[in-house]
Amino acid sequence: MEHLEGTKRHPTADEVLQAVQRKFPSISRATVYNTLDALTKAGIVRRLSVDPSVARYDADLGAHAHFRCRICERVLDLEMRDGHPIALKRNGHRVESIRTYVYGVCADCLAKGKEA
Repeated sequence: MEHLEGTKRHPTADEVLQAVQRKFPSISRATVYNTLDALTKAGIVRRLSVDPSVARYDADLGAHAHFRCRICERVLDLEMRDGHPIALKRNGHRVESIRTYVYGVCADCLAKGKEA
Protein backbone atom coordinates (compact mmCIF):
# COMPACT_ATOMS: atom_id res chain seq x y z
CA MET A 1 0.00 0.00 0.00
CA GLU A 2 2.85 2.34 0.85
CA HIS A 3 4.29 1.90 -2.63
CA LEU A 4 0.94 2.51 -4.34
CA GLU A 5 0.27 5.64 -2.30
CA GLY A 6 3.71 6.98 -3.12
CA THR A 7 3.51 6.70 -6.90
CA LYS A 8 1.53 8.23 -9.76
CA ARG A 9 2.78 5.56 -12.19
CA HIS A 10 -0.15 3.11 -11.98
CA PRO A 11 2.16 0.10 -11.55
CA THR A 12 1.51 -3.47 -12.59
CA ALA A 13 1.58 -6.22 -9.95
CA ASP A 14 5.10 -7.16 -11.09
CA GLU A 15 6.26 -3.54 -10.73
CA VAL A 16 4.80 -3.46 -7.21
CA LEU A 17 6.60 -6.74 -6.46
CA GLN A 18 9.95 -5.35 -7.65
CA ALA A 19 9.54 -2.17 -5.59
CA VAL A 20 8.47 -4.00 -2.43
CA GLN A 21 11.29 -6.55 -2.79
CA ARG A 22 13.82 -3.73 -2.45
CA LYS A 23 12.60 -3.21 1.12
CA PHE A 24 11.49 -6.80 1.83
CA PRO A 25 13.62 -9.14 -0.32
CA SER A 26 11.91 -12.33 0.84
CA ILE A 27 8.36 -11.26 -0.09
CA SER A 28 6.77 -13.64 -2.57
CA ARG A 29 4.93 -12.94 -5.80
CA ALA A 30 1.84 -14.68 -4.38
CA THR A 31 1.81 -12.39 -1.35
CA VAL A 32 1.90 -9.27 -3.52
CA TYR A 33 -0.77 -10.56 -5.92
CA ASN A 34 -3.02 -11.70 -3.06
CA THR A 35 -2.57 -8.39 -1.24
CA LEU A 36 -3.41 -6.38 -4.37
CA ASP A 37 -6.50 -8.54 -4.86
CA ALA A 38 -7.58 -8.02 -1.23
CA LEU A 39 -6.97 -4.24 -1.42
CA THR A 40 -9.00 -4.09 -4.63
CA LYS A 41 -11.89 -6.10 -3.15
CA ALA A 42 -11.84 -3.86 -0.06
CA GLY A 43 -12.10 -0.77 -2.27
CA ILE A 44 -8.79 0.63 -1.07
CA VAL A 45 -7.16 0.56 -4.51
CA ARG A 46 -8.50 0.42 -8.05
CA ARG A 47 -7.56 -2.23 -10.55
CA LEU A 48 -7.31 -0.49 -13.90
CA SER A 49 -7.95 -2.18 -17.21
CA VAL A 50 -6.75 0.79 -19.26
CA ASP A 51 -3.88 -1.40 -20.49
CA PRO A 52 -5.27 -4.40 -22.42
CA SER A 53 -2.22 -6.58 -21.75
CA VAL A 54 -1.89 -6.19 -17.95
CA ALA A 55 -3.76 -4.89 -14.92
CA ARG A 56 -2.49 -1.73 -13.28
CA TYR A 57 -3.25 -0.43 -9.79
CA ASP A 58 -4.13 3.02 -8.47
CA ALA A 59 -4.44 4.09 -4.82
CA ASP A 60 -5.93 7.47 -5.79
CA LEU A 61 -9.66 6.92 -5.42
CA GLY A 62 -10.51 10.55 -6.15
CA ALA A 63 -12.49 11.50 -9.23
CA HIS A 64 -10.15 11.40 -12.20
CA ALA A 65 -9.73 9.83 -15.61
CA HIS A 66 -6.82 7.83 -16.99
CA PHE A 67 -4.92 8.47 -20.21
CA ARG A 68 -2.83 5.69 -21.79
CA CYS A 69 -0.28 6.57 -24.44
CA ARG A 70 -0.53 4.05 -27.27
CA ILE A 71 3.16 4.55 -28.08
CA CYS A 72 5.01 4.32 -24.74
CA GLU A 73 2.06 2.75 -22.86
CA ARG A 74 2.46 5.16 -19.92
CA VAL A 75 -0.73 5.73 -17.93
CA LEU A 76 -1.37 9.25 -16.65
CA ASP A 77 -4.06 10.81 -14.46
CA LEU A 78 -6.31 13.39 -16.08
CA GLU A 79 -8.35 15.79 -13.95
CA MET A 80 -12.05 15.75 -14.56
CA ARG A 81 -13.64 19.07 -15.34
CA ASP A 82 -16.32 18.55 -12.73
CA GLY A 83 -14.33 16.83 -10.01
CA HIS A 84 -17.05 16.32 -7.43
CA PRO A 85 -18.63 12.89 -6.92
CA ILE A 86 -21.65 12.16 -9.06
CA ALA A 87 -24.93 11.39 -7.27
CA LEU A 88 -27.21 11.04 -10.26
CA LYS A 89 -30.34 8.92 -10.48
CA ARG A 90 -31.12 7.62 -13.92
CA ASN A 91 -33.43 4.73 -14.85
CA GLY A 92 -33.57 3.75 -11.18
CA HIS A 93 -29.78 3.43 -10.87
CA ARG A 94 -27.59 5.70 -8.76
CA VAL A 95 -24.25 6.47 -10.40
CA GLU A 96 -21.48 6.59 -7.77
CA SER A 97 -18.35 6.24 -9.84
CA ILE A 98 -17.25 6.97 -13.36
CA ARG A 99 -14.11 5.43 -14.79
CA THR A 100 -12.96 7.02 -17.99
CA TYR A 101 -10.09 5.92 -20.18
CA VAL A 102 -8.64 8.22 -22.81
CA TYR A 103 -6.35 6.77 -25.49
CA GLY A 104 -3.91 8.61 -27.72
CA VAL A 105 -0.28 9.74 -27.87
CA CYS A 106 1.30 11.57 -24.91
CA ALA A 107 3.03 14.94 -25.27
CA ASP A 108 6.51 13.42 -24.77
CA CYS A 109 6.05 10.93 -27.62
CA LEU A 110 4.61 13.63 -29.89
CA ALA A 111 7.61 15.88 -29.12
CA LYS A 112 9.97 13.03 -30.02
CA GLY A 113 8.17 12.48 -33.33
CA LYS A 114 6.96 9.01 -32.34
CA GLU A 115 3.47 9.48 -33.72
CA ALA A 116 2.52 6.38 -35.67
